[in-house]
Amino acid sequence: MRLALAAALLATSLFATERTMPMSLHDLSLRTLDGQEQALSAYKGKVVLAVNVASECGYTPQYAGLQKLYTEYKDHGLVILGFPCNQFGAQEPGEAAQIQTFCQKNYGVTFPLFQKLDVKGAGKAPVYQFLTAKFGEPAWNFHKYLVGKDGQVLQAFPSKVAPDSPELRSAIEAALR
Repeated sequence: MRLALAAALLATSLFATERTMPMSLHDLSLRTLDGQEQALSAYKGKVVLAVNVASECGYTPQYAGLQKLYTEYKDHGLVILGFPCNQFGAQEPGEAAQIQTFCQKNYGVTFPLFQKLDVKGAGKAPVYQFLTAKFGEPAWNFHKYLVGKDGQVLQAFPSKVAPDSPELRSAIEAALR
């Protein structure tokens, strides 16, 4: 009886572990800033640039560059997903409505923004468990993960790599081909 119980617990544990690590970004679902559930499977066949963002960071002006990238490449299959995070210097203290207003008013952001989440540590959101598995956790705000059309992470770029950098643009263009 004990052996059967142990085997059942082990099988349940293994199943739970398999379910917590998605096979691709497209297996996940999150809430947008306006509280709507958004399945990331909506982005199948698109190249995704996932970025942890903050409104009071030295890198916050990168919102303008991200919006420019989105405008330039969205018709070619690029989507930028912004994930507000307050883990680095408490630089994203606002609530969802404040974040949305700030981004639209100051940078004209039209790319999807999601509810605030943790991108590192014990409380790391499942989307960041997936994004960081291959390339590690962000060291600061505006760390970028490039995800291919198949939902797999291709590359990561630290905060200092600006949206208009040749390195990032070249990687995006290669992924879009």
